[in-house]
Amino acid sequence: MAVKISKKIAFVLFGLVSMYVIYAFISGVLLFQFAEPNKGSHTVEDSQQFYSDELSKDRIVLLEDRYESGLARIHLMENASDSIDVSFYTWHDGLSSDIFFSTIVDAADRGVDVRLLMDGIFHHLRGDLKEIMYAFSYHPNIEIKFYEPFDALRPWTWNNRLHDKLMIVDNERAMVGGRNIGDKYFAPEGYKGASNDRDLVVLDTDMRNNHDSVLKEMEDYFDYIWVHDFSEHPTNERFGPNDREAREGLATLRERHQELQELHSDMFNQDVDWLDKSFPANKVSFIHNPIDRLNKEPLVWKGLASMAEGASKSVLIQSPYVIPTENMMEHIHLDEVTSKEVSILTNSLSATSNVLAYSGYSRVREDIVDSGLEIYEFQGPSESLHGKTFVFDDRVSAVGSFNVDPRSTFLSTEVMVVVDSEEFAEALTNNMEDYMKHHSLKVAQDGTYKEHAYVQEEEVSLGKSGLTWGLSLVTRYFLYLI
Repeated sequence: MAVKISKKIAFVLFGLVSMYVIYAFISGVLLFQFAEPNKGSHTVEDSQQFYSDELSKDRIVLLEDRYESGLARIHLMENASDSIDVSFYTWHDGLSSDIFFSTIVDAADRGVDVRLLMDGIFHHLRGDLKEIMYAFSYHPNIEIKFYEPFDALRPWTWNNRLHDKLMIVDNERAMVGGRNIGDKYFAPEGYKGASNDRDLVVLDTDMRNNHDSVLKEMEDYFDYIWVHDFSEHPTNERFGPNDREAREGLATLRERHQELQELHSDMFNQDVDWLDKSFPANKVSFIHNPIDRLNKEPLVWKGLASMAEGASKSVLIQSPYVIPTENMMEHIHLDEVTSKEVSILTNSLSATSNVLAYSGYSRVREDIVDSGLEIYEFQGPSESLHGKTFVFDDRVSAVGSFNVDPRSTFLSTEVMVVVDSEEFAEALTNNMEDYMKHHSLKVAQDGTYKEHAYVQEEEVSLGKSGLTWGLSLVTRYFLYLI
């Protein structure tokens, strides 16, 4: 009798689990293939909106070097006097996160108001890092929210992630780029597994009239997401047994900050002349995706497409993943892209750290070359590219979090800063061309590489090749989610 009851319970449980899996697959996967992008009141004008003949009061600093970019974040937080607003996709445990977390607490202890907005699924503040969430929530000057936390009952919310990487300090300076917080993004030369990315810092040189600065648009955007229904405070963070853990966590972070200042004194209290490092700009613009569920109206992609259509000489693109699907191409008029040169810099299979994304790219790789575009693949193999950058006609540039793939186009929040500046465009182009000429190979029409004087094709392990090929058999049906 007991055996029969156990079998019935097992059968019922199996049935419920099976029903849930089917429900999750339909509403969390298949639904996105058929859902039309939301059409809002947003409009994307022609590319001329990003140009100006007058000089802007906003100036731009380029942060290319990994280590320098980490120091820049420390300096910005150390010198904050009123507010720090930060949004990030993910964090990785290590020295970099220790420095970032402890410096945030140090700023909050000085009276700076800190708001942290993180993706609700991929924030990684779990396990040993959960005490940091408690500590932040307990501090009176730190407020923390998660964008679209995991909701088992609504699988359609799983795919719309917060992919922004944005820091705004005192409404005077803002950093935008593609770096998450982790050692591989800020490691010095020689770090195995390093991720090469790119950030820029926007400086408002005249705070007497901040409405004329792009920083006002960036702060408005952050405020909008912060108060949005999709952004939630962590649950159970201010009461119960977590109070003790929170106090201990704060004490640990304060001690850690003092320890880090002693061990790595060269990383703190730097004398940085931001103005001296900056480039002038005719105009600085800010574009972002709308805050919607399911498939979004692809505003960032439309803006970038309009600039590609408006370019007459050259288009230079860097993206770690390149997966231009049919749905994406519907928003760009290829007959209006008349640039003589369109070049793409991306990762090779040997360099990529994301074989899932590469499996999608591998299916369209030769098609891209056949269309007349030039592809240069960074060979690595101990480093990979993670920067997201566009340069049009050696004048207008875009830097931020947007990857050339369906996920950035239709699913995730994304931010890009568009800069009308020949000097800044030249600096970007020089850095990207250095990767292309000295560390990459050009893809031929048959999918092989063209010969290079000294850059060799890096070997790929049989396991990585096999995994990529196997994944490509599956991802071909789900490119809209990659």
